Amino acid sequence: MTDKRLPFFVYGTLLPGEPNHDRFLRGRTREERPAVLPGALLYEGPGYPYAIEGHGTVHGALITAAPGAYADLLRLLDDLEQYLGPEHPRNLYERVARRVGPVPERDTPGDGTAVSGTAVSGPGSGPSGCAGPGSGASGSAGSVRAWVYLAATAVARSLRTGGTPVPGGDWLSRRPPPGPRTP
Repeated sequence: MTDKRLPFFVYGTLLPGEPNHDRFLRGRTREERPAVLPGALLYEGPGYPYAIEGHGTVHGALITAAPGAYADLLRLLDDLEQYLGPEHPRNLYERVARRVGPVPERDTPGDGTAVSGTAVSGPGSGPSGCAGPGSGASGSAGSVRAWVYLAATAVARSLRTGGTPVPGGDWLSRRPPPGPRTP
């Protein structure tokens, strides 16, 4: 599979229950599964997080685009993340292909949903999970290649010297869960 059709790993305001999930992902995904990004650290930003390369793990979700929605979703996410192209000097984030994996067993209750996220399967998703045919899967133990938006070089440098890390690499754990939604 080429990098052009990879699933997306999201870790902040695009997670289920967060403000940008409904705005950018609703109706555009086939599947959303809890996942982790090894080799990365999460930092607080101005209302949203930044992930950077580092010795840690970031918790999030693996998002597979709905049939026919990939190009639209890619464009929307690139715009949201202020990604103008590889190494562009005005990028806020860089879109890079990285290996992500399933949430470790110790973080997953018996029903298969992650403590820090929500597994959502949409129309057309099968029982094989995120590592099925066409998902970008390769390697072992459910690891897949996915697009990840990491902080651009200048932002990452600033975070390393004076940023506030998110404990445990889990954006959702930094505050109490939201109350019930009312119509």
